[in-house]
Amino acid sequence: MADRRTSRVLVTGGAGFIGSHLVDLLLDGGHHVVVVDDLSTGRLSNLEPARARSGDLLEFVHSDLGRWIDGEGADHRFDCIFHLAAAVGVKLVVQDPIGTIETNVHQTSAVLEFANAGSTPLLVASTSEVYGKGVNDVFSEDDDLLLGPTTRSRWSYACSKAIDEYLALAHHEQRGLPVSIVRFFNTVGPRQVGDYGMVVPRFVARALRGDPIEVYGDGEQSRCFCDVRDAVRALPGILDSRACLGRVVNLGSDSPISMNGLAQLVKDVLESDSEIVHVPYEQAYSEGFEDLRSRVPDLSRIRSAIDFSPVHPLHRTISDLARELQGASSRG
Repeated sequence: MADRRTSRVLVTGGAGFIGSHLVDLLLDGGHHVVVVDDLSTGRLSNLEPARARSGDLLEFVHSDLGRWIDGEGADHRFDCIFHLAAAVGVKLVVQDPIGTIETNVHQTSAVLEFANAGSTPLLVASTSEVYGKGVNDVFSEDDDLLLGPTTRSRWSYACSKAIDEYLALAHHEQRGLPVSIVRFFNTVGPRQVGDYGMVVPRFVARALRGDPIEVYGDGEQSRCFCDVRDAVRALPGILDSRACLGRVVNLGSDSPISMNGLAQLVKDVLESDSEIVHVPYEQAYSEGFEDLRSRVPDLSRIRSAIDFSPVHPLHRTISDLARELQGASSRG
């Protein structure tokens, strides 16, 4: 799509954290972008800079995605679709498993049918959560998935996104739909909020206030964090790449850091006096909550397909997020 400067693009969930950064990128490329978002977790303020500078190139629709597709959206046609709408965040998943499952599965099914009607190239956002509690040191796209029991609502998000992937791949195999699936690994950066359990904005906000930085469990669990501005740059390339067609692609950083290390890095970057304290999982979430000790992506597939290489180091991401949070606080 890089060569089609007048492309008409649909971004579902485009007012969200990742979606709004993708919208910025697409508009900067001269594309006409339609965003459909119910603002359940997205924020209209995420689109304000784009709306101010892009004029008629950006169209925002405040609607439930399924209703829009069945209603006024039925007659719309697009050159490509980025499906980012989803229920996200561990805390939200634990609090509302019904909404998580229904939102993720029903909306993705509706988007797949919509895209299939016009054979529209589609990118479906998934998550590293689908790997569940696998014991591998590094996770590659064709590894087995290992989820916890159905009595633990924590795994409902992973299960719902796995179903999304099955549906997307089935549409490709049975109907020839040009679809690619991206498994995001811990994407972070400006516009991300800690309301739904996102760890980096939660740590940064506490450090800025001088409050204790709460690390769940023993803090030795590790994750790999990728700046959202690096992640979204990869998405058009994945959609265009024949090597990614009908396949799952990991997207993220492969440089792990422990939660204890992350808390200390936030303290150092922001020169904060906040104390680092440990909170049991049972207190933070619920009895019997399960977490992975480590989650590192194998990035061989994406690197061979589009030469992916993140450029934003984690300390810069922390600084940029802190600057945004301070600006929001000063504006009241």
